[in-house]
Amino acid sequence: MARRVTYNLPLLLLAAIALACLLAPWLSPYPPAAQQLLLGAQPPSVAHWLGTDIFGRDLLTRLLYGGRLSLLVGLTATAVALLIGVSWGAVAGYVGGRLDAVMMRIVDTLYALPFVIFVVLMMVVFGRSLLLLFIAIGAVEWLTMARIVRAQVRAIVHSDYIEAARCLGLSRWQIVTRHILPNCAGPIIVYTTLTIPSVMLLEAFLSFLGLGVQPPDASWGLLINQGVETMEEYPWLLLYPALALTATLLCLNLVGDRLRDRLEGSAVGGDR
Repeated sequence: MARRVTYNLPLLLLAAIALACLLAPWLSPYPPAAQQLLLGAQPPSVAHWLGTDIFGRDLLTRLLYGGRLSLLVGLTATAVALLIGVSWGAVAGYVGGRLDAVMMRIVDTLYALPFVIFVVLMMVVFGRSLLLLFIAIGAVEWLTMARIVRAQVRAIVHSDYIEAARCLGLSRWQIVTRHILPNCAGPIIVYTTLTIPSVMLLEAFLSFLGLGVQPPDASWGLLINQGVETMEEYPWLLLYPALALTATLLCLNLVGDRLRDRLEGSAVGGDR
């Protein structure tokens, strides 16, 4: 029982964080960009539970709205990486031969590139926007997914039920979508849950460098960047955004590890 509670706690905490961010307009009485310059930076109080920033903006409000943006970046960029990685890996693994070799050499080459610099160049060339941020991060996070899917497809592409599907006259598209990818769902789901925190951390890093989300919008990475600049005078401006990002990333990783353990346990039980 205690072990089950321990496993469920990260999931419950993650759900609470996501729900709080989703309900930000109803939970906070303050607009996220409303400034009170005369108030300035104030420590936590009854009126402002987490204090205010140097412009007098309520930190809890900006933390909740920033969480919405950080989670949106994580989910959207992961979806982009999932779409590209699964498609690339499935084609390479199923077709095999020279096409497989060429496609995986492209993956190996892209692995050697400095991904952060690639994202920075994309944003410098095409301009800064949230949509481009989603696409840019997703475009550099699909490589491992492609390798995982390709390995899984190669392991089952010559199975008896795949050969039976070929004999029944099913097209390649039908075989891949109906028989191969569903049997690769476990590793794909697990790696997806582990990709979301990686994407969120990359977004936080870009925002910390000033290349991600731009004011007056806020993300946890941007709030951390702003907190670092005034950490000696107003430490709460760094402490609370850092705690929110750390707690969310930790919960996502623990949920991913737990899901992987359960799927591996089910596979072992099935083999027996």
